[in-house]
Amino acid sequence: MRQMNSSTMKRKRTTRNSLKASYSCSSSHQQQQQPLSETKLIPATGALHLPDECWESICTFLNVDDNYCYLKPVSLVSKKFLSITNRLRSSFTIYTSTLPYIQTLCHRFPNLTSLHITSFLYDLNAALCQISKFPLKLKSLELSNIFIFPTKGLRALSKNTTLTCLTCSNVVSLNNKDCVFISNCFPLLEEFHLQKSFRSIHSIQDGVKAMLTAFTKLRKINISGCYGCSFIFQINDSFLLNLCKNCELLEEIVMLNCRLLTQDGIASAIRERPSLTSLSITVRSNGSPNNIDSHFIDSLVSLKGLTCLDLSFSQISDELLSSIAMGDLPLRRLVLHYCSGYSYAGIFSLLSKCQRIQHLSLGIAKVLNDQHVVQLSLFLENLVSINLSICTMVTQLSLFTLVRECPLLNEIKMECIGSESVENSDSSMDFGVYPQLKSLHLACNSWLDDEIIDTFISIFPNLELLDLNSCTNISEEGIGQVLSKLSKIRHLNLSGLKPVGINFKVSTLEVLNLSNSRIDDSSLYLISKSCSRLLQLDLRNCLDVTKKGVMQVVENCTQLREINLHGSRNVTADVVDSMVSVRSSLRKITTPPNFRCSESITQLFLHHGCLIQTM
Repeated sequence: MRQMNSSTMKRKRTTRNSLKASYSCSSSHQQQQQPLSETKLIPATGALHLPDECWESICTFLNVDDNYCYLKPVSLVSKKFLSITNRLRSSFTIYTSTLPYIQTLCHRFPNLTSLHITSFLYDLNAALCQISKFPLKLKSLELSNIFIFPTKGLRALSKNTTLTCLTCSNVVSLNNKDCVFISNCFPLLEEFHLQKSFRSIHSIQDGVKAMLTAFTKLRKINISGCYGCSFIFQINDSFLLNLCKNCELLEEIVMLNCRLLTQDGIASAIRERPSLTSLSITVRSNGSPNNIDSHFIDSLVSLKGLTCLDLSFSQISDELLSSIAMGDLPLRRLVLHYCSGYSYAGIFSLLSKCQRIQHLSLGIAKVLNDQHVVQLSLFLENLVSINLSICTMVTQLSLFTLVRECPLLNEIKMECIGSESVENSDSSMDFGVYPQLKSLHLACNSWLDDEIIDTFISIFPNLELLDLNSCTNISEEGIGQVLSKLSKIRHLNLSGLKPVGINFKVSTLEVLNLSNSRIDDSSLYLISKSCSRLLQLDLRNCLDVTKKGVMQVVENCTQLREINLHGSRNVTADVVDSMVSVRSSLRKITTPPNFRCSESITQLFLHHGCLIQTM
């Protein structure tokens, strides 16, 4: 999903509220006598006749975060609205079980521009040939979990489609011929992603080099994770240099944790491409842990248009950070996750100069403490998101400082941080109220108890996502406080916590993670009554849940689309049949242990619109 700015989200909410108000007003107004000139605008049926383009615009605003489930109520109004909402879908994921229905899907969603096909058990050639017969304007294709590279199908697709983005993820067999074939079929690619560990027995170095020569319009390349003894093709200095020399339009490079890249090789390569705006690469020191040579530093600082820098897993130095600061790079995103070799002085030097950063990740920064965060926050007025997870010298004091000093901050990740308590934490008035914060990730913080979480939810009233995974000192009462006060909560992670009993309405909750918890049927029943609008429920490894509890959820949560029962061994296998027959909204069920299903039954479930996934 693409990220949306706050103004767009605000317009969408305003549109939804206006529609509700208009509907309410029109219902009461129709009961009163109206002038003839006005009644002509509203036919006897009470329906409002607008061009399809107007309805498409309305539905687009209703489609929050490109989550198409919000359009389901609209699609049920009439066949016309169903057709309109189908036209709005631009992306789709196709699994093994949905491949036989590929023609139906292409008919139903004529404006698809992005497809993700994942299958270990199916020959994709036939499916891609079928897709090629439809007048789709595909721009992006992702192929994942594939045994045999579908050469024939891609050739057919290339004749009717001009792809600009191709992703190959976890392809079991990929050779030089396949790589050359890709470059011949899709020479206009602008983005190429070769991700995860490949289990190919072939070296594809020559094939990838041929691709890079052919991709004259390439803007972004991601080849992270393609290393190790299981994958012969190794990314080295020569490869990176050829990439930067041959691809004149290149703007973004992602090559994290590529062990054969050296400082000198990276420096020489990026010198060839001064137009880079985004660089994600792991830098390894020469000799001592913080030995970063001047050639690399000078080359990096020469990228005057660099807005994103990700040096995750790198061994860096204060000199490097200070040089970046003096270079006045227009950084908007800085990621130093799992980095070592630098001190607080280095990060202070950088952030005091680069004050336009919006996204900052300093995960596992052992050099940071609360006082440091207080000082750094003075330079972060444009900050939108920050990650300080596993910074063990940082405590909740840093959280309060950040929300107070950073008016645009809407997402904080502070998982597994220090446990120092806050004085007078029983009074939320000491900290103020910060409505801008929407997402708060606090997983694995054992110091977090009922009193502290009550303070948090009092000062962050507009939270939409709250992650309390493995915060084991929060009781059932504490969770009750969370749900009684957070009126806008949409996504809640309570994995590993105690059983939950909820006896009040939580009408906004859509995603609930209760995996690895000791929740039982009675608590699950209360949740199903209180959270009737749930879309996704995770019950993995919930050993006290039975078929009875699951069915109560399915019966009461009328919009439920996904449920995960993996590892919940006391849920009998026949629950799957019952769920599909009772709840037509279900789209994906991850089955409990001992579930066995024939191909014909799987297809029958799929005919009802539900994907059955066994683990």
